[in-house]
Amino acid sequence: MSIAYAIEKQLAISAVRRACLLTSSVFNKLVKNETLVKGDKSPVTVADYSAQAVISSILHRAYPNDPIVGEEDASDLRAESGASLRNRIVELANEALTAELGIGDDADWGIGPGSEQNADELLDAIDRGRYEGGRTGRMWTIDPIDGTKGFLRGEQYAVCLALIVDAKVQLGVLGCPNLPIDWLKPDGEKGCLFVAVRRQGAQQIKLSGAESTPLTMPPYTPSTFNFLESVEAAHSSHSTISRISAIMGLTESPIRMDSQAKYGCLARGDGGAYVRMPTGAGYKEKIWDHATGSLLVTESGGIITDSRGLPLDFGLGRTLGENYGIIATVKDAHEKLLSAVQQVVAKEEEPLKSRA
Repeated sequence: MSIAYAIEKQLAISAVRRACLLTSSVFNKLVKNETLVKGDKSPVTVADYSAQAVISSILHRAYPNDPIVGEEDASDLRAESGASLRNRIVELANEALTAELGIGDDADWGIGPGSEQNADELLDAIDRGRYEGGRTGRMWTIDPIDGTKGFLRGEQYAVCLALIVDAKVQLGVLGCPNLPIDWLKPDGEKGCLFVAVRRQGAQQIKLSGAESTPLTMPPYTPSTFNFLESVEAAHSSHSTISRISAIMGLTESPIRMDSQAKYGCLARGDGGAYVRMPTGAGYKEKIWDHATGSLLVTESGGIITDSRGLPLDFGLGRTLGENYGIIATVKDAHEKLLSAVQQVVAKEEEPLKSRA
């Protein structure tokens, strides 16, 4: 009997691995070796477009009828003013597509030597990410660089790819080029791929595709339990997390890093929970920011909900709709954590109600 999503899994690993090598190349060429003006995000733009082009090209070659929800579109690149950027993206994307075949790669996916594509083909690949999502059928979500500021600092960022079928995430691959293989050895080997398939568990493998390690979250231990949270306070309220920690009686300092790399670290037990609370009214989470990570959590023994305890809904389009906040942790800590979150949210909302 065939294993569900076996081909999709290997294809996703190959696509994310090539995108990771591309983004690392962009960092080395455009960030380390060129002088950036403060606030210059052009390397992120180049890497974002190029990585989405590579992943989308590979997906389309293997599954031409599968729609894609991506973060980028190529409208700016098609203009004459975008010629310089377009040429750079075409060059980088083709470097990644034509690299030698590695573990699990298949030339039928349009990769390996001789697999160059022209500019129109690559721009079309980027534009395939315009799908609006929905509740039925298959679709892929791509976040070519999650954690742009981490990318520019040479710290944590992630390349994220997920397959959603009938509004449920069935497969996710998370590539973290700068993440140590072992969190306790920060100066050791770096470059991780996290892979999860529904009802098949989660695993960490090296960026090369070698050495698969099953992932299981450790049980809740209050004395060592800590949070994984965003570096940027604008992305998730640090003060809210501090109040939640106080209610739970936690003493360990949080681990701060950018991107969905936090989900990978949670799945392998580097931290105890990931809580993301919106800092602005009306913000709606994008599905590509949580699709891969949510499956990593559940397949490694955890639970992920919003701050009301509701499951995340990936069938509402390009966002998670009315899901408010993200709470991900090991099963035996979720109820306690959810209660603490709701206490803090209620207290933070009191002044707003009194002014109403």
